[in-house]
Amino acid sequence: MLDQSYYKKADEIIEHYGRKSGSLIPIMQDIQAEYRYLPGELLTYVAAEIGITEAKAYSVATFYENFSFEPKGKYIIKVCDGTACHVRKSMPVKEAMMKELGLSHKKHTTDDMMFTVETVSCLGACGLAPTLTVNDEVHPKMTPEKAVELLKGLRGEKA
Repeated sequence: MLDQSYYKKADEIIEHYGRKSGSLIPIMQDIQAEYRYLPGELLTYVAAEIGITEAKAYSVATFYENFSFEPKGKYIIKVCDGTACHVRKSMPVKEAMMKELGLSHKKHTTDDMMFTVETVSCLGACGLAPTLTVNDEVHPKMTPEKAVELLKGLRGEKA
């Protein structure tokens, strides 16, 4: 059961976009921006409030890869595995970060909710490969060592 403040925030977002089916995607985007994920209970609530079926809301949310039903960390790290990044060894960068954070292929977010590490198909920065982003800030020409140093910096640790 979600705290009542989640529903209050959802109501504010719904009022901003209007109670119509065409508002679903921007409403979901704002909710995810607020909580770093899309709580299922809240999606059901939004569907009822804007007059669409729960099935329709879930079909839209699951169609777009950007929406997540899993809580994400404060720092969302997206490691590019597009062709240019892959050829320039982006996966060893991701593996070093996963090892440093104690994550696995099944566990993408740290227990303290500080870090989430994901793989994406392309970040559109092929000339800077291998590339990753931290909360949409681009970090170019990464190496496993630079990635671990980046994590330490985000944690506030000295290099």
